[in-house]
Amino acid sequence: MNKKIVSILLSAVMVASMVTGCGSSADTATASTDAGTATETETASTDTAKTEAPAADTTAADAPAAGGDVQEITFMVWDDLEASSDLITRGYKDSVDRFNADFEGRYHCTPITTNLEEYYTKLNALVAAGETPDVFIVSPGPNLDDYVLPGVAAKLDDYLADGWKDTFTSDAVFAGGTYGSNAPSGEGIYAVPLNIAAACVFYNTEMFEQAGAAVPATFSELLDACQKLQDAGFTPITISAGTAWCLSMVAGYLCDRNGLNLDDVAAHNTDWMDEKVINAGNQIQQLSAYFQPTAAGDDNDIATAAFYNGEAAILIQGSWAIGQINGNCEEGFADKVGVFAFPAVDGSSADPNRVIAKSDSLAMSATSTHPEAAVQLMKYFTDDAAQKYTAEVGGKIPVTSVQYDAAVAPPELAYVMDVFKGANATFGFYNESLADTEAGSTFDNCFVEIFKGEDPATALQPIQDYYEMNVW
Repeated sequence: MNKKIVSILLSAVMVASMVTGCGSSADTATASTDAGTATETETASTDTAKTEAPAADTTAADAPAAGGDVQEITFMVWDDLEASSDLITRGYKDSVDRFNADFEGRYHCTPITTNLEEYYTKLNALVAAGETPDVFIVSPGPNLDDYVLPGVAAKLDDYLADGWKDTFTSDAVFAGGTYGSNAPSGEGIYAVPLNIAAACVFYNTEMFEQAGAAVPATFSELLDACQKLQDAGFTPITISAGTAWCLSMVAGYLCDRNGLNLDDVAAHNTDWMDEKVINAGNQIQQLSAYFQPTAAGDDNDIATAAFYNGEAAILIQGSWAIGQINGNCEEGFADKVGVFAFPAVDGSSADPNRVIAKSDSLAMSATSTHPEAAVQLMKYFTDDAAQKYTAEVGGKIPVTSVQYDAAVAPPELAYVMDVFKGANATFGFYNESLADTEAGSTFDNCFVEIFKGEDPATALQPIQDYYEMNVW
């Protein structure tokens, strides 16, 4: 539990490091002010970037000529590398393809693909069967605990010590993947970050203008904007309320904006029946009046598609959605997309300038028979080609000191960076910041029931009971 709390506290340092590490501040400022006035050359560059893979800059100069036994490894990811239109996923595919080409005859990686909703279920089945992928994506927090504490994930410090670690923006980016003596292999780093993303509110500027809606700074102003959008004939918000983590992201923001402190919950200085949590539940119900009618059944892909297809005005989502939006939207749609921070709650003294931030990370199997090959693959995900692509095409914040062209990057990235620069602190997804994965899923399910109409005090009883029986 202490490790998680420290990770959350260190995340503010991590974000500051990200902002200074993503090219010069002047480049970022230029992207922010010039986002709507890109030249034809810049537009062409962006369009080209969407379809072209990044040029390889990692080579296997020391790889022997083809011959002998090829070391086969696997990499598990939560998307289909071959079929996905998500630009971040395309970047992952390119990293695997470059690795396989550069190490032909020596190493070869076969991806194991699935979808986000089923990812951990399938990964855990492979772990239970003794077939843990050599390299797999994981989120810091309780999800990573599930692989580090039982000894499934390998300690990576020795591999990072060859100069690889020096390519990252700072030690702070490893906070979420660092463990103490509670890890079976001892204190060290067990996951390598791939990118940084923030949970923001994406909105259709054209719809807002037509409806006479203003960018909200408070929750009541958000409800007012939604009402104006609805009166103008638009669906105000698209969300996957049936995908628990999507709704949980909004619930986490509302708990935080009401002033709930997770450290106080962990220390049992308050509990899940706190008025701040009850208020968040009531606000979810108020906001849900403006969700699309099919929110309960739509998965995240469908809900996000409703935004980039122009069927809804607001999408509350992580900045990873930039890659999905720009990989699917019609030409010119990105010029209609604005981004703002989740608003403050009226009357609350809580800091409204806190941002949910997270990173996708890579872990390596502790039982991999080819650890050197696995580490080489991981390096391809963090080399200059991959990290430059992360920013310029995918719209996520790199974790290394790579320089990228902010004028080529999706305009939404500059807006997200503005939100980051205005943040006083960051915090994690609630379902990834609680005592363990079961606590996180219980929290998620409680808010799904609240969305469905159950009284918040009743719906929150399962998370209260879980903490009383297992945590406090």
